[in-house]
Amino acid sequence: MTADHLAAGQSDVPGDANLADLRTGAALAHAVPQPATNQLRRNLRRFLVGNRLNLAGVIIVLLFLLLSLFGELISPHDPFQQDITGAKLLAPSWNHPMGTDELGRDIFSRVLTGTRVSLQVAAVVLGFAVVFGTCVGAIAGYLGGWVDEVLMRITDMFLAFPALILAIAIAASLGRDLRNTMIALSTVFWPWYARLVRAQVLSIRERDFVVAGQSLGLSGPRLLFRHILPNAISVVIIQLTLDVGYAILSTSSLSFIGLGAQPPSPEWGTMMSTARNYFRDAWWYTTFPGVALTLTVFAFNVLGDGLQDALDPRSGHQ
Repeated sequence: MTADHLAAGQSDVPGDANLADLRTGAALAHAVPQPATNQLRRNLRRFLVGNRLNLAGVIIVLLFLLLSLFGELISPHDPFQQDITGAKLLAPSWNHPMGTDELGRDIFSRVLTGTRVSLQVAAVVLGFAVVFGTCVGAIAGYLGGWVDEVLMRITDMFLAFPALILAIAIAASLGRDLRNTMIALSTVFWPWYARLVRAQVLSIRERDFVVAGQSLGLSGPRLLFRHILPNAISVVIIQLTLDVGYAILSTSSLSFIGLGAQPPSPEWGTMMSTARNYFRDAWWYTTFPGVALTLTVFAFNVLGDGLQDALDPRSGHQ
């Protein structure tokens, strides 16, 4: 072999290595499932335009979100201002669109403020539940073995009890306070996300693009957080949207029985708990907080159900 042939052979080696890397990278790119952008756009368009119920849910959710942010700006009265001399239990009027309570406070202003309280509690509870539950489920599903067994048995301990009953027990043991209500609800919500994410990770980790990434030497955390979890996030978003209504309803339930927000808080459950004593003489006192609660839960449930059809058509209704 001449020196020229030897030099030519040596110069070909890096080229072959680069070509092999390019081919491997191309194979990984083809193995990674490409998002069906056009299909997703069609599903979202059908979700908003093709279904009036979904559109109504979106409008109501946006309305309550705006009220939670800017409710104080349009509130006609101070929600905590009392007038027990001449404004007790007044029926709805132009000055008080939803009437007044037993202390002369404007119910419309209190319902507006209660919107912010309810959505803030739901945001804190579900924010913790999603982050913590996703981490637990992702670690359990990806590592498997004894780690999966230990984490899932701990999760099963929380799931063994009815969620609301467990929340009542935790809130009662911690004390009557809205902060303790958030702790109690966070405790009962995260196991569901752990189970959900674990199931998704177990399914996705066997796909070709994960196997290809492992063959390229990608680290476990990089595979998990950059390739596996992004493909599982859609089901988390769907479940999160559905759980907002349940979190608000659970908060109001705990407040209604005296374990959540305490007077003079304008939280809807607290208002209805006090209003039940005046139902015969002041129907509006119970009705308007109840309507606000019902509309909010209904809107988030409709939104979640519609997103399920748009983001995960395989699980859609037939």
